[in-house]
Amino acid sequence: MGNIFIGGAWPYANGPLHLGRLVSLLPGDVIARYFRAKGEHVLYVSGSDCYGTPIAVQASQQGVSPSEIADRFHQEFIDCFQKLGFTYDLYTRTDQPFHQTVVQDVFRQLLEKGYLYPKTILQTYCETDQLFLPDRYVEGTCPVCGKRARGDQCEYCSTLLDPAELTDKWCKICGNVPVERPTAHYYLALSKFQAELEKYAGQAQGWKDNAVQLTRRYLSEGLQDRAATRDLTWGVDVPVAGFEGKKIYVWIEAVSGYLSASKEWAARTGGSWESFWKEGVKPITSYYVHGKDNIPFHTLIWPALLEGIGGLHLPDRIISCEYLTLEGEKFSTSRNWAVWVPDLLSRYDPDSIRYFLIANGPEKRDADFSWREFIYSHNGELLGAFGNFVNRTLTFINKSFDGRVPDGLFEEEWAGDLEQLYVNAGALIEGGHLKAALELIFTTVRKANKYIDEQKPWAQLKESRKASEYTLHTCVQIIANLANLLQPFIPFSCDKIRGFLSLDQPSWQLISVAANKEIANLQLLFERIDVKRIEEETEELKKKSGI
Repeated sequence: MGNIFIGGAWPYANGPLHLGRLVSLLPGDVIARYFRAKGEHVLYVSGSDCYGTPIAVQASQQGVSPSEIADRFHQEFIDCFQKLGFTYDLYTRTDQPFHQTVVQDVFRQLLEKGYLYPKTILQTYCETDQLFLPDRYVEGTCPVCGKRARGDQCEYCSTLLDPAELTDKWCKICGNVPVERPTAHYYLALSKFQAELEKYAGQAQGWKDNAVQLTRRYLSEGLQDRAATRDLTWGVDVPVAGFEGKKIYVWIEAVSGYLSASKEWAARTGGSWESFWKEGVKPITSYYVHGKDNIPFHTLIWPALLEGIGGLHLPDRIISCEYLTLEGEKFSTSRNWAVWVPDLLSRYDPDSIRYFLIANGPEKRDADFSWREFIYSHNGELLGAFGNFVNRTLTFINKSFDGRVPDGLFEEEWAGDLEQLYVNAGALIEGGHLKAALELIFTTVRKANKYIDEQKPWAQLKESRKASEYTLHTCVQIIANLANLLQPFIPFSCDKIRGFLSLDQPSWQLISVAANKEIANLQLLFERIDVKRIEEETEELKKKSGI
């Protein structure tokens, strides 16, 4: 057994969670559940990103404090993750003292080791709003591809930018043309890490292809030093005399959350954060789960910071998904073209959401969420294949065998196939290929349906009770093992099965259910969703977005 660290991306606490963000977070919980079932020592952390100008501006517009905005959405995130079954060991937030202390300590260490240096620059300033503009609040034309871009990164060509590089700049807050004023800041000497990061990226295994390609591109272009502080009103203070009123820039502050959350978890529980960050007796494997837009911060910036501090484990697996669209169009919070997670959870089963986002998500390429596909996925796959096999097997046993598992033998062929399925599906999950793992398991679900259709235990019962018992005994074993294999993906329905059969906690190995065990509190795993909902949901989406 080893130590598994899983760092989930930190959702920004300035608005509700929508499916486009959720799809990049869910793989972390699947991986955590799998490794726990396997018996590994897991630390799975994340939190709400509560700092930055977007929250400060929103608070000002609403006449409240930034912390009130962050509080509202942090609590909403917690509620959503609990309803979705996320198993964080710690879900925290950046605007609390523990995080601030760790981030400032990281800053000091980098400064002491010569990786931070002061520099006076011209920074974009809005005379209308009377503030230095954060990079994402400066918009203009990308110097590389010529399309509209923010001042920190072009979402079209993924180039990392500085606001000074944009042409035709304007202030995103008021729309006026900003000016440039001199201001002093610390810069991270990222260029010093070029050789180390080339070696690191060259040896990397378990990265998604988008992470490999994008990181190679940045390295081939040559790493540039980047500002590590900014003139902001809401953030972590720079712990250096003469820099009062300035804040540590979010791309250093937020990624340091993985370390601060680990230390906070240790402080709360008495656990050892060092065992997940410092090489010791047991090997460490770290997973970082996020969206495509965050790749360079996890494959270059965070490794550089860790190298600068020294002695800490670098990211191993980069699980970076592509983009999810909605009914063929890009998610747009400004147009309300989004499916909001709290709203979705109020009407649909969390396992239906989890299943769809893994089975049909943007793991390797952009994918689309449509109400038609979501509802047909639930009805056809979860209910029609998995739920149907479980329900008709256990219902028939209740009716014809007094609700007790019939006597019989676990067919060798099935036992061998399931044992191999644990190995094959596990290898896929460890490699971050969750879609393939889920499809492989559902191949067995379909095979199980074919098996019971061919054996016809209801017909066997009329001719040979023993034959019917043997068929149903094997079906119960299949169900029990599917409850293990599918638990990382659809935990709520698998927990129901665990209750029906009085099974122990999930494990990642072949299990068996003894004959004569009572089936308890049987109920349907899933209810059919009326297909009329497709048109109703689509029309409601258009109505809310003003189409």
